Formats: sequence, C-alpha cells, structure tokens
Amino acid sequence: MITFFLALLSLILGYVFYGKFVERVFGPLNRRTPALKVNDGVDYIPMPWWKVFMVQFLNIAGTGPIFGAIMGAKFGTSAYLWIVLGCIFAGATHDYLSGMISLRNKGISYPDIIGKYLGNRTKKAMLLFTILLLIMVGAVFVYSPAIILSGLIGDFMMWAVIIFMYYFIATMMPIDKIIGKIYPVFAFALLFMAVAMLVALVIKMPDLPEIWEGLENKNPKMGPVVPILFITIACGAISGFHATQSPLMSRCVKHEKLGLPVFYGAMITEGIVALIWATVASYFFYGGGAAELGADISSSAPQIVNIVSESWLGVLGSVLALLGVVAAPISTGDTAMRSARLIIADFIHLDQKRIRNRLAISVPLFLVTILVLWFNIADEDGFNVIWNYFGWANQTLSVFTLWAITVYLVKERKPFVITLIPALFMTGVCSTFLLISPIAFGLSETISYGIGGCILIVASSWFFSWYRKNK
Repeated sequence: MITFFLALLSLILGYVFYGKFVERVFGPLNRRTPALKVNDGVDYIPMPWWKVFMVQFLNIAGTGPIFGAIMGAKFGTSAYLWIVLGCIFAGATHDYLSGMISLRNKGISYPDIIGKYLGNRTKKAMLLFTILLLIMVGAVFVYSPAIILSGLIGDFMMWAVIIFMYYFIATMMPIDKIIGKIYPVFAFALLFMAVAMLVALVIKMPDLPEIWEGLENKNPKMGPVVPILFITIACGAISGFHATQSPLMSRCVKHEKLGLPVFYGAMITEGIVALIWATVASYFFYGGGAAELGADISSSAPQIVNIVSESWLGVLGSVLALLGVVAAPISTGDTAMRSARLIIADFIHLDQKRIRNRLAISVPLFLVTILVLWFNIADEDGFNVIWNYFGWANQTLSVFTLWAITVYLVKERKPFVITLIPALFMTGVCSTFLLISPIAFGLSETISYGIGGCILIVASSWFFSWYRKNK
C-alpha cells in the first residue's frame, strides 16, 4: 500500500502548493461577489464557505469517484497515476478556473463562459450539448436509485415518481432551503464512508500491486489503457460535468479568496475519495479481497460497494452504502436539473425570481427528461448505450472548458500553459475514444491512434495560429 500513501500525500501537497499557484495565476480580488451584489433569494444567496464546499463536493461527486474508481482499478496501478496527476493538474485546475471565471462574471452559466471565450456559434452548440448531457444525468440518476430502492420496498415506477417529485421541488426552491440544508449531511456521509474505508485499509494493510512493479493493463477486456482509463475514471480526475455545477456555487460564495477551498479543494477531496475506492477495488481484485469476502471477482461496482461496506462496517456500512448509491446520485441528478434551468434562463434572459418563470422552464425540461427515462426503461440496451455515451460526452465537455479557460488566460496575459497541456491531452483522449470505442466507430487501435494524433496536431496548430494573431 506504499503507492496509495504516496498518492494520498501527493494530492494533499498538490492542494497546498499547486492549488496556491493556480490561485495566484487567477488573482482573486477583494470585491463584492455576485452572491452579495444580486442576492435574489433564489439562486444568488450568500452561504457559509463550509456549506458551499460541502454542496459543491456533493454536486460534483455523486457516485462518480466511487464507481469510476472501482472500474478504473481494473487497469492496475496506472489508475493511481491518473487520479493524482489528473486531479491536481487537470481536474482541480479546471474546476477552480471555471468556477472563478463564472464568479468574476456575475455567476454566468457554462455556455456563457464558452461563448465569451470561444465565440457565439460554439456557445449555441455547447448550449444544446450541455442541456442534453444534463437531461441524461437527470434520467440516469433517477433510474439507478429507483432500481435499488425497488429491490427493498415498492416498485420501480413508484420510486421514479417520488424521485422526480423531489427533483422538481428542489429545482424550484431557493438553493438554501433544501440543497443548502440536506446536501451537507449527504456530503458528510459520503466523506465518513471514505474515511471508514481508509481506516479499514490501514488496519488490514493488504499486499497490493505497487506502481514500480509495472503499469501493465491488468484487465485487457476493459480495452486499451489509452484512452479507456481516462474516460472510465472521470470524477476523481477530471470531469466536464463539474463546469456546469461550479456556477451554482459561484452565486453563493461570499469572497473570491474562498474559491480555492470551494472549487480546487472540493475536487482534491473527490480525488482522495476516488483514491480510497481504487485501493479498495485493487484489494478486491488483486489482493485476495474477493476470496476473503466470499464474493465473485467479476462483481459490478455497486455490488462491490455493498459487499465491502457490509463486511467491513457492519450495519453502519449498509446504511452508508445505501446513502452512497442512492442519495448521492439523487443529489447529482437534482443539481443537474437545476443547472439546466439556470442555463436556459440565462440564454433566454428570463429572470428566475418569480416562480412562474421557473415553472415556464422547469415543466417542459422535466417532461423531456421523463420521456428520455421512459423510452430507455422499455429498452435496457438503449439505456446502456446512453450511459456509455454520457461518459464520453462528460469528458468532451471538459475539453471545451479547458480550451475556453486557455483563451481566457491568453487574453489576461497569464501563464496559459497550465490549461493548454490538459486541453491538448483531453482532446486526444476524447477523439481517440470516439474512434476506438465499440459504441462509436470501433476502429482498430492503430488507425484510432493515428487519426487521434492527427486531430491533436490540428488542434495544436489552430491554437498557436490563433495565439500568434492575438498575443
């Protein structure tokens, strides 16, 4: 477990040193934030920094750093490298700068950030892309908790209706009434569960593969490490979905200096959670954990969460596991729908202080989400395809965010290389995944890498051509 402790220390040091560096690059000011300037009592509401942090953490986390890390651990110790390097240099930087750009610009939504720095045509394309992604998130995170709850009591449709009703109420209500009160509790449960797993790992100290023993793909059935690993582990490394959530909290932060713990800190915390679960999964897959727990090594990520939680933490573990696989996705789906409402409202310039204006957007938005869920209940394979596309779409969103931030840094005459390198890397990852994945073109590795490399060269050429004209 030496690799795990080194990775954990790296994440902490990454926040202390690289996080401070990124903060200096942006340059927070002592000025009134949108929460204080607007304060509309609905979406712009100043809240204590710790509460904003907890809500931001749960908004961006959900079950992503758990399930993604467990599946990513099948690739072996390379998962540690991606979580640490991706989180510090890509994910947390992406979250901090996108959140602070929104905060500096009156709390603007994600498509407006894209439009401001990548142009109006890109903004319109990303508006549609983002809304579709958020609708998929809303539908997906009704489906999975409803399935789990129906296995305990009631049926699927009953729970789907209850969850949708909660979504609607939470989306309509002021952010401090439901989200601001309930989410910190759920976030605490998610963190407590991770800490409990960490304590159990320290007590057991299992003999796990170390990074210096090799980075070979431990499970070739998952596909090639590049690019599959970087799509599988999104939350915990870098996730474009986070850029749709940060503007929610940029409207609640009281001071720009709080951006470091809220945006960069929440992402580092998510990385730590992912690191813990990747280690749990490594023990399950390669450290004899499956045999010790009497489980099948081919168990799915949710099954592994339940098996390990119940075995290591008893009744408390069962409760925390239920919170993790039910409450966390519900909270993610809820804020996804809220983000969609705000993005549409900003685009059509419809004030959201009046409840009828919120209804005008929320009702059709929820009807579309219900239709998406309904059609995919009837076709299970179709639902799985949408879920797989969601993974790619999520990382593609991060590509556009990173390019927009890079343009911002160039225009502000700041060291843009801190986002240029992640932007180029994720451009290569997402384009190659689309070429190589069976759910898309399904081309051979040689052809996919070749075309992906060409796309990377074109992207680099475009940027440096633009930079020479605008520097």
